Amino acid sequence: MKTALSENLGFLCGFHPSIAETCRKIGINRQQFNKYLSSQVRPSRANMRRICDLFGVSEAELLLDPVDFQKIFEVRTRPVTEAALSGPLGHLDVIFRSSLSLERYVGYYYRYFYAFGYPGMVVKSLLRISAEDQRFYTKNIEILREPGNQRSITINKYLGVMFHLGDRIQLIEYEALQRNSISQSIYYPTYHSRVSRLVGIQTGAPLRKGRRPGASKVLLEYLGRDINARKALRRVGLFEPDGPDIPADVVDLIQNRIEPGHFVLDVEES
Repeated sequence: MKTALSENLGFLCGFHPSIAETCRKIGINRQQFNKYLSSQVRPSRANMRRICDLFGVSEAELLLDPVDFQKIFEVRTRPVTEAALSGPLGHLDVIFRSSLSLERYVGYYYRYFYAFGYPGMVVKSLLRISAEDQRFYTKNIEILREPGNQRSITINKYLGVMFHLGDRIQLIEYEALQRNSISQSIYYPTYHSRVSRLVGIQTGAPLRKGRRPGASKVLLEYLGRDINARKALRRVGLFEPDGPDIPADVVDLIQNRIEPGHFVLDVEES
């Protein structure tokens, strides 16, 4: 007898050219995946995570009744209509039109900040700013290995929009794989001839270890417009702040301190 999990997996596979292609993208043996589809076995936690990452769903959603699951997926994939954009979402277009150009900031960056879910550890991720139709978008990839267990890997992908408003660079993004988190960052623009580093502050919350929201300082280190992204991704991760992977001056700039006489976390322009 098929379970909700196996039916939902079969439904999702219908969006791919073949089951073999699905298995290749997930990195799971075809024979093993067939057992999931036939309800013979349930995926391990690691394989469940891989499946959820590929299809952009959470484990809880994947275990829903198939009718309810398909309704959720239908809403997610439904295109945004012009009527919707002319309503409340039309305000986004007003912001885009009010923004100064961010063309000089287009390119790749390492992004550094103290992790929300791993106390004392620093996240180093890879962020790209791109331009399309005079609008600016971001994609940020985090590859986090659990401290003390290098086999446990978490991948987070954030997609966002970026504006230059009020002499500040504003970034609003969401976690695109699980769709369960939105964050905002504010950076100081640079007036040097070359873009080097951008410092700012961001909001966020742990995705898997509690749900307490927080704020932290954040730094973007410019890498260039054309880089070997695959090579750059090998250097991202979760690191000790005093290790060789995080420059000492970066650690100093992202320290989260509230100075005497101050009552909120803020960041000085560097």
